[in-house]
Amino acid sequence: MLKKGTYLFFICLAFILNSCKGTKSVIGGETATSLSIQKVMSLHQGASPNFNTLASRVQVVYEDEDKQQSITVSLRMEKDKTIWIKASVLGITLAKAIITPDRVSYYETISNTYFDGDFSLLSDWLSTDLDFEKTQAILLGQSIFNLDDSNYKVDVVNNLYKIQPKKQPFNFIHSLFLNPTSYKVVSGSVSQPNDNRLLSIRYGDYQFVEGSYYPSDILIDASEKDEKTKISVTYKNIDVNAPVSFPFEIPQGYDQIQLSK
Repeated sequence: MLKKGTYLFFICLAFILNSCKGTKSVIGGETATSLSIQKVMSLHQGASPNFNTLASRVQVVYEDEDKQQSITVSLRMEKDKTIWIKASVLGITLAKAIITPDRVSYYETISNTYFDGDFSLLSDWLSTDLDFEKTQAILLGQSIFNLDDSNYKVDVVNNLYKIQPKKQPFNFIHSLFLNPTSYKVVSGSVSQPNDNRLLSIRYGDYQFVEGSYYPSDILIDASEKDEKTKISVTYKNIDVNAPVSFPFEIPQGYDQIQLSK
């Protein structure tokens, strides 16, 4: 059986967006002034990186209560079409995943198992609405929430823009903090107290690469009941609009994963 923590790991890897040598860190910043929720949301949406393809290599440290592991991750994207992830240790492939708007496919080499299905199966299994657009938004450092300006409000808190619902949904308490210079996410959190779940994400300094803002490092904390997971991401390089391929084939003889809550 596939553990939820394993898939959470790959979804959290989706937070990786990239910096490169020679890029310039954004230092200092503007003072947050009072703006309407419509204006802040427009500026945040406009801060989404503009590219056709992306390729990156990052170092990810994954830690739960049983182990800590450092993994090299390759990430490739074709915007709005494909997300491809390969995890390896010492050059040995541990797992691959390919995500499209219609399908999620994934296999592990150690357990000789695979998953091949759509987002509805994963959403039911994780008890969380998930789709390609949200996964891509995570990759780009954008909000995964549907920020309908009629249902959200914005306040200036500690010189950051805090966006949250006018009325928090039942068992889905969430908020987002944006930088007043880049309008990128500084931190975000989701709490589901009835299920004893909490997810928080914190971003380090953003970097300005080829006309767009990208994170430099990310710290992710997730907990569900007594299980806790930490993921830290350190970026090594990035190529934007370079030719990319998405090699993926589930090996013969692997067992299909059966999802269970």
